[in-house]
Amino acid sequence: MNAKDLRERSVEDLRELEKSLTRDTFTNRFKNFTNRLDDTSVIGKTKRDLARVKTILAQSAKTASDKASTKSEAK
Repeated sequence: MNAKDLRERSVEDLRELEKSLTRDTFTNRFKNFTNRLDDTSVIGKTKRDLARVKTILAQSAKTASDKASTKSEAK
């Protein structure tokens, strides 16, 4: 998952993806604990993707609040 691709998605889509990745992280960690996970690198990849999504959500929230404050200052 590229950050460029994620920036093109809507906020609602990113929130849904965040929920999905959180669930996948838990599932993969549980599978690893019970020795049913074949590829343990999936845990790190999922965590990285989750961090990307959270970062982009935080950036979009900050830009939205900056735009709102700029509008209120202009009035």
